[in-house]
Amino acid sequence: MLVFDNGGFSDLDTFSVSDYFAHTPKEVLSANFGVPTSAFAHIPKQQRYIFQGSIPGPLESQKVPGPSGTVPKSFTHRLLAQEPYVFSGGTARIADSVNFPASTAIAAALVKIKPGAMREMHWHMADEWQYYLTGTARMTVYAANGQARTFNFRAGDAGYVPQPFGHYIQNTGNTTVWVLEIFRSDRYADMSLDQWMALTPHDLVQKNLHAGPELINALRKQKVQVVKYPDFSY
Repeated sequence: MLVFDNGGFSDLDTFSVSDYFAHTPKEVLSANFGVPTSAFAHIPKQQRYIFQGSIPGPLESQKVPGPSGTVPKSFTHRLLAQEPYVFSGGTARIADSVNFPASTAIAAALVKIKPGAMREMHWHMADEWQYYLTGTARMTVYAANGQARTFNFRAGDAGYVPQPFGHYIQNTGNTTVWVLEIFRSDRYADMSLDQWMALTPHDLVQKNLHAGPELINALRKQKVQVVKYPDFSY
């Protein structure tokens, strides 16, 4: 999956060397590269975008040393290779400019939500795009002033949450939900409703919600991004 930080991006604007060659006189190519024009006798007359080719060898065998050495910042980051944040209901792996310095415009979180668990109620100060990799889930997006919509998702679906709308992701099936969250930001950040309420004067929370001590005492000052449902069967 390719992710871009500009919604106006189009592959039609992508630089194509075959298209560049096709629109440059062969004598200019000859002068530029210092080879006879016959070297360009069979160049394509238009750009090649997707075409048949042989499978390349191992990456190590394909490396071409440059005169300036290696690129100082890696352009690859393996989310599954990093240690996850572990919570009662699942895990989260985060990639942004903190641990992936080249990612100055995109932040991402790979979230695992176990059956019987949910991505807690929260919001972000950036628009969120989601891609559901496995499982089935439900999300309600709250937009203030009585506006809210609930959506169902399954593997292969995409979701969107505008800044700073409140939302959650609830696993509605018997299998694990894996969802990739993507933001146009250099840093990943979320605001937990639970934590925010826990750090707000309790008298204010009680009067606002008509809440009793049971809720107030359960509020968590430490963020738990993926929570497992408690068992009230007893």
